[in-house]
Amino acid sequence: MNKYEIMFIVRPDLEEADMKKTVDTMKKVLMDKGTKIVEEKAMGQKDLAYEMNKYKTGFYYLFVVENGKEAIEEFSRVARINENIIRHLVIKVDE
Repeated sequence: MNKYEIMFIVRPDLEEADMKKTVDTMKKVLMDKGTKIVEEKAMGQKDLAYEMNKYKTGFYYLFVVENGKEAIEEFSRVARINENIIRHLVIKVDE
């Protein structure tokens, strides 16, 4: 089974309820495809290295998951069209 680290940045101007809803939506995308979430971490608000979509900060989230390629592709597709996510990155972890 492949292990992946997924990091995504949520817009800083969202209400707390909307931010939680966005994170839960992204978690549901993974779980619907049978992904096992090994670790979930809210890293808090951090400064961005450069301005993205007129934002200078963002809320960082990290998921460590185990699953196949299909769930990761669906996560990336949904993250690209979700207006509340500024950026996302998926890295395959070698064990």
